[in-house]
Amino acid sequence: MSGKRVDTVRLQNLAMGFWQSASLMSAIELGLFTAVSKGAGTTAEIGAETGITERNADRLATVCRAMDLLETDDGGRYRNAPDVERFLVEGEPGYAGPWMLFTKPRWEQFGNLTDFLRQPEEKILGQYEGLTVEAARKMHEATYSIGMGAARRFVRQVDLSERQKIVDLGGGSGAYSITAAKAHPHIEAVVFDLPPVAEVAREYIAEHGVADQVSAIGGDFTADDFPEGCDVAIMASNLPLYSREIIGQVIQRSFDALVPGGEMHLIGETLRDDRSGPIGPALWGLAEAINGSTGMAHTEADCIGYFEAAGFEDVTVHEFIAGTLSRIVGTKLGG
Repeated sequence: MSGKRVDTVRLQNLAMGFWQSASLMSAIELGLFTAVSKGAGTTAEIGAETGITERNADRLATVCRAMDLLETDDGGRYRNAPDVERFLVEGEPGYAGPWMLFTKPRWEQFGNLTDFLRQPEEKILGQYEGLTVEAARKMHEATYSIGMGAARRFVRQVDLSERQKIVDLGGGSGAYSITAAKAHPHIEAVVFDLPPVAEVAREYIAEHGVADQVSAIGGDFTADDFPEGCDVAIMASNLPLYSREIIGQVIQRSFDALVPGGEMHLIGETLRDDRSGPIGPALWGLAEAINGSTGMAHTEADCIGYFEAAGFEDVTVHEFIAGTLSRIVGTKLGG
């Protein structure tokens, strides 16, 4: 008998995966990576900067080193891994700490996932039913930190120079609309999201000084009328929140609302067509069991089907963020 002996190591590592999540989140909350970036290279220095004992600094730094979040130089001093240095150092433009902590409130709920899976799913809006302005503001403090980077990528990838009006479905903080408006002073954009979210979006719009181009309308894009006269529709990072039926309906309503020649961009957490991964989109779909919604993970082929059924033509799939997001685009011909 040949081949590698089967053991439990992989399964044990998966079962203890939440230990790694906790270590990353604690390091962010303590400011460990910020301290290292500023020169704390030993456990004594890290402990002094983060307010924990040297022993606990050694424990946490050892785990971060084992997870390749920290590296060591020839002298044995700690330094941040390149992605950590770029995204987890407070005060830097790319700081994404709030996004990394975004899922922490679900910690205990995931510990009771089995109970949630035994409950029927029935909510269209899931966790967003009964959303308050305060909750929306807290949520988008996290999503904004990562959304602006995604929005800049979108504006680099997509030629909007001849476009006139964007509707941003479930646009949240308005990152895509704000970034498009800054890049193209002639463009008008409408963030179309639930009323509490629209109120928060207006705060970000005002902060960026683009209120003359970008507005926010409160409404439910699964049921309410869309803004008129749009030649671009964007729906970004909310794909797993909804069922196949709802996504199909929203894409159909987008097609109906767009002017001839308009295009829709669905930027979503898509699975491979055989549903073998990636793990991120699969987990976002699973999380909807906790939210009590009808949402689920969708494949790229599913999304192409929604577009074609709605009447879009020239439907294509583009890699947006490898292993995380795809961008599906279709055009409404005619006119």
